[in-house]
Amino acid sequence: MTQNNPVYPVIWHNDSVSLIDQTRLPGEYSFVEISRSADMAQAIKTMIVRGAPAIGVAAAYGMYLGAREIATENRDEFLRCLEQVAEMLRATRPTAVNLFWAISRMMKVAYETIGTVEDIQKVMLQTAQAINSEDIQTCLAIGDHGLKALPQTPEKLTILTHCNAGALATAGYGTALGVVRSAWSEGRLTRVFADETRPRLQGAKLTAWECVQEGIPVTVITDSMAAHCMKQGLIHAVVVGADRIAANGDSANKIGTYHLAIAAQYHNIPFFVAAPLSTVDFNISDGSQIPIEERNPEEIYHVGEATLTPLGAEFYNPAFDVTPAELITAIITEHGAFAPGELKDFQEKQVN
Repeated sequence: MTQNNPVYPVIWHNDSVSLIDQTRLPGEYSFVEISRSADMAQAIKTMIVRGAPAIGVAAAYGMYLGAREIATENRDEFLRCLEQVAEMLRATRPTAVNLFWAISRMMKVAYETIGTVEDIQKVMLQTAQAINSEDIQTCLAIGDHGLKALPQTPEKLTILTHCNAGALATAGYGTALGVVRSAWSEGRLTRVFADETRPRLQGAKLTAWECVQEGIPVTVITDSMAAHCMKQGLIHAVVVGADRIAANGDSANKIGTYHLAIAAQYHNIPFFVAAPLSTVDFNISDGSQIPIEERNPEEIYHVGEATLTPLGAEFYNPAFDVTPAELITAIITEHGAFAPGELKDFQEKQVN
């Protein structure tokens, strides 16, 4: 099966939200229609939609769906009920800061909109749509800045990535895979190496799927092969996404990212994090304050219907790890590529 159209995992269509069901890829390309806020919360929690920016967009629409469900014309009562919708959505995925950023933006516009409940609902839909379109433009800008940050060599590059930070993880185009797409379109890329990304295999299932759709050569490797490939000279740069970045540049991404950064530093390979500025949580000073989601251990011992481990074994299933800032060459945002320590200075200049 080949699907050559641009990939947009979250689409507002016919008064509801269409989500690509990412749990069914790559075998089945299908959509789930969401028209209730509780269903959106479940879709986020069960990873029908995943990737920090895409979760943020989905949550924004979830806030509007919740607003639409509130049966009152009293403004104060409406806002109280809307806070409950926000709490339900916040409880779905604790690590991805874009979720909280989008919900906060939606709540802010609800409180600041003057007029009737219907007026507030209308502005909330417009805001969710704006978050959606802004994210696509953000990813395109990340791709452009990533081109400048990548090693400037006469030979074409091979890039290793982990998990999926492509169009499926955003409103479209992608962050880490957006850099890959830009490098490919400019003739600077020869191949992508995609870690399979245990336990949910987002690299093998999703990143590889996206690359195949666009004709970008992709080689899938197991997570344990990355350092070997670096030693063999097969990797020129590592580009990954992020679900939350602390003010000092410590970056949380899918479990397995941290050891890639260690291996990259040992082999003198640049290690880049690509993420929108909204992924930076300036309220936390370092990565020790980032909450790490733990998921159902069944993800480890089951693949499809097959059980992989003996009865009686115990499991630990953190979904993310934190890469220290000193292992990161640069963080590529829509505003440019920054050394991790430069993020806070840039944010303060923006505020002032």
